[in-house]
Amino acid sequence: MSTTTQSTTHQVASKLVEMARKGQIAEIQQELFGDDVVSTEPMGDNPVVKGKAAVIEKSKKFDANVEEVHGSEVSEPLVMGNWFSITWSFDATMKGRGRQKMEEICVYQVKDGKIVSEQFFFSM
Repeated sequence: MSTTTQSTTHQVASKLVEMARKGQIAEIQQELFGDDVVSTEPMGDNPVVKGKAAVIEKSKKFDANVEEVHGSEVSEPLVMGNWFSITWSFDATMKGRGRQKMEEICVYQVKDGKIVSEQFFFSM
């Protein structure tokens, strides 16, 4: 793996973490995601979503179910080649489900300076 690829991936990872800690999820998707990004989750109505517009729409649906955010924590990224991962915990009151603490491992793939794949691993 080239040093340039590792460097670019680290830059994207650092930017994502910085923005996530500020709650700038929509901005992450607009700025850092490639047009053909693929989002994979183990649970939900759409376990695989393809394309930036579809990923943004999935995120809006999730946000619509959040009544109140009590806290969020994002780890430093772990980078290897064109992949990086973070842990993300989220404490929120969800409509119809009450207060929940969610913890996940997020794995991202970067190509040409954009995130082309995101995968989430969590237990409920």
